[in-house]
Amino acid sequence: MADHSGKNFPTPTKETAPYWEGCRNHQLVIQQCPKCEYYQFYPRMMCTHCSHGYMDWVTVSGNGRVISFTVIRRPISPAYKAEAPYVVALIKLDEGPTMMSNIVECEPEKVFIGMKVNVVFEDWSEDISIPKFVPQK
Repeated sequence: MADHSGKNFPTPTKETAPYWEGCRNHQLVIQQCPKCEYYQFYPRMMCTHCSHGYMDWVTVSGNGRVISFTVIRRPISPAYKAEAPYVVALIKLDEGPTMMSNIVECEPEKVFIGMKVNVVFEDWSEDISIPKFVPQK
């Protein structure tokens, strides 16, 4: 496992615990409304589409497309220096929601709007795995 000391580790909450548990198991798990079937991310207490008060957690494909991105050449902290330059992107999942994540295993100059990507997981500790995306093959 690489050294991730100094990085911004997520702190799971009651609302986000199922998401982080899925990530730990290398599964992308997001919320879906049992009433209107709307998928949503980031986790919330109720459906943002129909206001239903309960959300199911479902495993999704992890496939999506890049809808926007930027290349970080000057990291926010020394903990990320070894990764620079790196790509931070908005990924529109095939199921609908948009996630912000990194594009990895790809040179920054090869990333483009519309690029098809798949989720992968980077283990930061025994308890935390971070979803990132790679180009579809």
